[in-house]
Amino acid sequence: MDYRSGFIAIVGRPNAGKSTLMNALLKEKVAIMSDKPNTTRNNIAGILTLEDAQYVFVDTPGIHKPRQQLGRVLNKNAYTAMEDCDVIGWIIDGTQSFGSGDEFILNRIEQLKKPVILIVNKVDMVKKEKLLETLLGWQDRYNFDQIVPISALKENNLNELLDVFREYLPEGGMLYPSEMKSDHDINFQICEIIREKILFKTREEIPHSVAVLLENKVEEENKIFMQAMIVVDRDSQKGILIGKQGKMIRSIRLAAQKELKEKLKKNVELELYVRVEKNWRNQEQKIKEFGLDELNEAND
Repeated sequence: MDYRSGFIAIVGRPNAGKSTLMNALLKEKVAIMSDKPNTTRNNIAGILTLEDAQYVFVDTPGIHKPRQQLGRVLNKNAYTAMEDCDVIGWIIDGTQSFGSGDEFILNRIEQLKKPVILIVNKVDMVKKEKLLETLLGWQDRYNFDQIVPISALKENNLNELLDVFREYLPEGGMLYPSEMKSDHDINFQICEIIREKILFKTREEIPHSVAVLLENKVEEENKIFMQAMIVVDRDSQKGILIGKQGKMIRSIRLAAQKELKEKLKKNVELELYVRVEKNWRNQEQKIKEFGLDELNEAND
């Protein structure tokens, strides 16, 4: 059997389950997860190497109608992944009907001449009659190459999904070393883990308003010392993040420190600071400085 390898863009509306799916396929946490829309901001490649194929899954930001410059940049990141991939995996929430957000994605997909696999997620939460109705409705919208029902959370039907993806990958050798799981370095992953804890512990506008920057990292034999800056865009958000008597920031720090210790297999001492950059989500230079405008960074 010929070896195959290629890029699969995982796209969809916010909260469709893109990151959950990629982590389940890789059997490793490569992308952070939360119930907040647009948890994913960067295109994150997760690499699965098997005996007959290497799958490079690109987890993309949820495509949405943007209200700020940051939203436009996130959409652009997703569109770039769609244009550069070999096959598109469009993941939808099987409990929801076709909406305006899906129309937004469909319009983009129609402009590309790419194989498109419709991945119907959360089928374990839908009655069979309703699922059939949903599938028929989607078939009327677009001539998908294939439709695959799955449950990313329960890891149902994922091997079948891999078999389908393999059909559309070009023949060729590995694109990355077999031991490599992600295209992002450990410093990026550290910042993402800290941001994930903020997403879990805060509400309303704050999860969308933060960026995390690793300011310092010193490694010793059995310990790593880190300092990270949390950026928000309003003074009031800084107060909420720090919390009464520093309780919120301490809770975030301890949760992040615990996961980092497990990931890095070393003791971790983490310090967190909070800085205000007013209206940073509408400033192109700040978005780029915080590592979120990947396309422009690549062109510099």
